[in-house]
Amino acid sequence: KLQEREEHIRESWVRAMEARLVREELEKCQKAEGVNHYENCKWLSEKYLTMLKDSQVR
Repeated sequence: KLQEREEHIRESWVRAMEARLVREELEKCQKAEGVNHYENCKWLSEKYLTMLKDSQVR
């Protein structure tokens, strides 16, 4: 049971770190694209939002 809990925590952290990496890429995209970032980075922001819902550490 303890091993299952540790595995769950590990998976939660991996998802959280993946979301963090996507957020960092989104920030880079927004800075690089300037005023066009709403159009050009939309896919990245949508991906980040979906990952954010799934990546909460429990």
